[in-house]
Amino acid sequence: MKFPPPLSPLTHLTHLARLTRLPSLPRVPRPPGPRLSSALLGATALELFVLAGRLAVYPFGLVPERGGTAPAEAGPLATTNPPAPATTMPPVVPSAAPPVVLLHGFIDNRSAFVVLRRTLARHGRRPESLNYSPLTRDVRTAAGLLGRHVEEICARTGHSRVDIVGHSLGGLIARYYVQRLGGDRRVRTLVTLGTPHGGTAVAPGAGVHPIVRQMRGGSSVIEELRGPAPGCRTRFVSFWSELDQVMVPVGTACVDHPDLDAVNVRVTGIGHLALPVHPTVAAAVREALEAPEAGEDDATATGTTSAA
Repeated sequence: MKFPPPLSPLTHLTHLARLTRLPSLPRVPRPPGPRLSSALLGATALELFVLAGRLAVYPFGLVPERGGTAPAEAGPLATTNPPAPATTMPPVVPSAAPPVVLLHGFIDNRSAFVVLRRTLARHGRRPESLNYSPLTRDVRTAAGLLGRHVEEICARTGHSRVDIVGHSLGGLIARYYVQRLGGDRRVRTLVTLGTPHGGTAVAPGAGVHPIVRQMRGGSSVIEELRGPAPGCRTRFVSFWSELDQVMVPVGTACVDHPDLDAVNVRVTGIGHLALPVHPTVAAAVREALEAPEAGEDDATATGTTSAA
């Protein structure tokens, strides 16, 4: 007796399917959720590119600026600019525009503002960078040290007020100084870039680092900033992006307080890390710092900046 040749596995399965004629299974619906848009993919690619660049220049940000001194050992926040000389100097004649203090985000340094520094310097502004240690454990402590450095800058430059630009955690530190420590007396305009004003649900390392926990919604720091701030003299300009994956929800990067003079500017097409280095955002920050103060001109409550 002759037996038929053996069937390959694929042929066997095909014959089996024909014999059994299994009924087709119902189609399982796709779970609801946002699809990856081209804008999000582009922003993610840009974030990775910016991260690689930041890692490359990070060591240079640890070095004091030209003419500066080494970071102070007395606290976690250190200036990268020279202190006022101990000898008697002639009175300083301040320039028309106040100095701009740049305050970086968590585990970063002054190298994050290389693009913004050049933009401001080209238009006659005087940027001053402050490095605070990644070992800083409390927003309140960092805000107090920031206040002392602002006093030093005012004494050295002859200005009574400064502007501040803060990225992410840096903006939260600056806001605490302005709103809770009387810094509105010294700060004319505070610009924040991707700062969790309302607290963010994305806080990597929150279980290890106390200051990261303070950036979460409902933390004691966030609740303090929700408190009354009558008569605050500082103008707030907050830049936020709908593609910022660190601010969850994205609206947490907006300033929403009845006592504060705040303008929230929506940025399109970029993510969290790109905010302080994108040329379009740098130009918009410069324009925000040059805008007339309240009472000099009318200002809009919202705005949009496209960085795509």
